[in-house]
Amino acid sequence: MVREQNLSVAQVSKDLDLVDSAVRRWLAQYDEEAAGRPGVGKPLTAEQQRIRQLESQVRQLQSDNEPLKKSVGLLRPGNEMIQDLMSAQAQALKATVSQWCRVLGMSRSGWYAARKRATTKAAVSPLSLQAKAVFHASGSSYGSRRLSAQLKLQGWAVGRHKARTLMAAHGLRARWRRKFTHTTDSRHGLAVSDNVLQRQFKPDKPNLTWASDITYVRTRSGWLYLAVVLDLFSRKVVGWAMAPRMPAQLVCEALRMAITSRRPKPGLLVHSDRGSQYASELHMGLLQSHGLVCSMSRKGNCWDNAVMERFFLNLKMERVWQRDYANHAEAQADIADYIVGFYNPIRLHSTLGYQSPNSYEMQQALAAHLA
Repeated sequence: MVREQNLSVAQVSKDLDLVDSAVRRWLAQYDEEAAGRPGVGKPLTAEQQRIRQLESQVRQLQSDNEPLKKSVGLLRPGNEMIQDLMSAQAQALKATVSQWCRVLGMSRSGWYAARKRATTKAAVSPLSLQAKAVFHASGSSYGSRRLSAQLKLQGWAVGRHKARTLMAAHGLRARWRRKFTHTTDSRHGLAVSDNVLQRQFKPDKPNLTWASDITYVRTRSGWLYLAVVLDLFSRKVVGWAMAPRMPAQLVCEALRMAITSRRPKPGLLVHSDRGSQYASELHMGLLQSHGLVCSMSRKGNCWDNAVMERFFLNLKMERVWQRDYANHAEAQADIADYIVGFYNPIRLHSTLGYQSPNSYEMQQALAAHLA
């Protein structure tokens, strides 16, 4: 190594873990033998010759192993790939796990963990498939709480943390965006009503308290305005109307639909904000003709009608902001589908104990009948 590879004595001693003086003595003996001067230096014994032969073999193995180590480090194969290689070549090369791990530069625990994952890995579980189906059926809007509740209704024992794990494993993330703009104008000279509701958002029976409001929907053909009436008992949408403008007629159409479908008794409380549409003579006259009581939020206080604000936020997060409506007709059809096909019959509400509005009303009606 010193004479043929031009290495220093100190370097050779360090690489082979030898004493410096012994290496120098061997070097002097090697030089004498190479010069062909017998009798100078001590002849090599059989044991020394064997040691020299083994040292040569070790140097050759180190040289052959160096490219393999470098290539493994550059390619960075995963533990599963290394495990497959070791399993395929173990019998042919008759190498132990320790030898393979040492050569490939990985820990034994890592190899055994990879082998365990490979042997226990199975097809996608039925629970995972059902969780993905429930999530996509919600319009990619359900978080871990609602996903857990829906799976429980279908007979799966899945808690919130398990649902969160399933969502993370399959890359399921609810698509939410927040936006806000004013749609009603309370700066008018019309008479307004007192806040009779006083944030009592949980009536004991249906058709005791309704809430109403207006929101906007963006389309490529311009704004579309949506008026909705909600029964606070079950959070069910009982009336709605849509138009490219938002006159008083819009809120009246939504209220007429609610009256026609629910046929409430006189005295029902209808709460809204102070917008000019709700304070108009047309809307107030409709309320009076059916014996309904008017209630309005305090000026600039959105919390007084928080249930409607939350409904519109859910509508936009779960449907509207995921669409690009070409025109008003397309938006109207899709929003109606959301209300009739998803929100009222399917969507779970935490306020209702994770039941849909329709299911909650049916359950409460059955309980009242049995009582």
